[in-house]
Amino acid sequence: MTQRAYRAACPNCGAPVEFASAASASAVCSYCKSTLVRDGEALTRIGVVGELFDDHSPLRLGAAGQLQGQPFALVGRLQYGYADGTWNEWHALFDNGRSGWLSEDNGAYVFAFDTTLAQAPALDTLRAGQRVAVGGQAWDVASVVVAKLLSAEGELPAPPKLAGGFGVVDLRNPLGEVGTLDFSRTPPTWSIGRSVALSELALTGLADTSEKTLKGRGVECPSCGSALDVKLSTTQSLACPQCRAVVDLSGGVGAELRHYAQNNSGPGGLEPQIALGKTGTLALGGTPLPWQAVGFMERCTADGDDETFYWREYLLWNRSAGFAFLVDSEDGWSWVRPITGAPAQKGDGARWQGADYRRKESYGARVTWVQGEFYWRVQRDERALVADYVGVGLAVKKRLSREQTGNEVTWSAGETLAASQVAQAFGLAAPAALARDSGPVAAAKGVRTLIVLFVLLFLVVVLFSRCGGDNCDEVRATFGPASAEYQQCQRNRSSGSGSGRSGGSFGGWSSGGGGHK
Repeated sequence: MTQRAYRAACPNCGAPVEFASAASASAVCSYCKSTLVRDGEALTRIGVVGELFDDHSPLRLGAAGQLQGQPFALVGRLQYGYADGTWNEWHALFDNGRSGWLSEDNGAYVFAFDTTLAQAPALDTLRAGQRVAVGGQAWDVASVVVAKLLSAEGELPAPPKLAGGFGVVDLRNPLGEVGTLDFSRTPPTWSIGRSVALSELALTGLADTSEKTLKGRGVECPSCGSALDVKLSTTQSLACPQCRAVVDLSGGVGAELRHYAQNNSGPGGLEPQIALGKTGTLALGGTPLPWQAVGFMERCTADGDDETFYWREYLLWNRSAGFAFLVDSEDGWSWVRPITGAPAQKGDGARWQGADYRRKESYGARVTWVQGEFYWRVQRDERALVADYVGVGLAVKKRLSREQTGNEVTWSAGETLAASQVAQAFGLAAPAALARDSGPVAAAKGVRTLIVLFVLLFLVVVLFSRCGGDNCDEVRATFGPASAEYQQCQRNRSSGSGSGRSGGSFGGWSSGGGGHK
């Protein structure tokens, strides 16, 4: 890095405050947390920021790396809060004097740069899901949230907004870019970025966050008092392994821990087939990597149909690659990861990264059961509008999913997986529920017909046909009398209904923030 260009004493406490760039306009005193603004050769104190929420981010001040061969160092951080949690934006200062932002994005990262904008759309005209023109380019609005500054540290290119909430709007486009409108200033600031993996940045000086525990942070389950063990630095919600309560950790240490009880299936029901904590090696669109199963979620259709269909999603984590979802649905296994951009859409078709897709179905989805850890704040009975897309032509194994929750839209992309790949990766004995593959949609009914013919695959019928038959005793024994499966089976037997639509999902859960959250 270049030599530091400016140093002065904090006007509040006298501690030294250093600037790595002569162009930086603001800094936060590391000792007294005063927010300081440069006024010529002097520093002026304009307020005090709060303490940082200890989120155990692997990033920290002083970490250095390279982006496309250009060296940079992290010299400042802004920490924001919104209704569903917190996120960080790290000020990256390059050797050539350019400033950028390394921000969190749905469990991954985005590197963005501020740019000029002749005219920004009004905040009150923007809604998630709409298409707008910004800077002469078409964008899809991904999220609209009200945020507030929680804390700041280090050197900043401009004074932060210290009080009150402000709008933050994230937009996506088919080029894989994310644009952010920050309404904390007038006119709003505009930045454009792309997804990056921390491993691509060759970062040095990172914090060691391979494992953190709530026991070390002095927190217990607010429902039963059991000590909770957190493995991930980004965890926002955690299901207690003792009482099954879902605990909201997004408020930080010292905050009142909100929680809700869940009793979906009774004792012994709905256990994941892949044990949480187990690691399997999978090539999810790239080099084979070890992926650890850290969260498990059951979801069901919630669109008013007579029958309810269920599917399961495993949240996978890799230290360098971030998060992915492994989806176990009626049509088979698949994986998806949230994408930074937004596919180009036309009618029932979509195009993403050179592949064409067609919409398979749209439906409402509802969370019914969770276990493990999640990087977003899981909410009771969370609902989303889902549209699933399947690849066409040579892209027949590819999958896309669009989810909208409130004022947020999240796209995810991935591919189908053979059940044998899942079993081999995680060292499973290939139980009946694993012994099916996801194929082209046109062949889905044929696949299910063949499955039914195998006597050893009776559990598939129980798990995924959702009690289309008349015998509910096996369902009761498998899931318990309080389970959603057993109750649905009883209703189907009373009404005489059978299995209709295919149900299921290609996954890609909404994080509670479509942008740098």
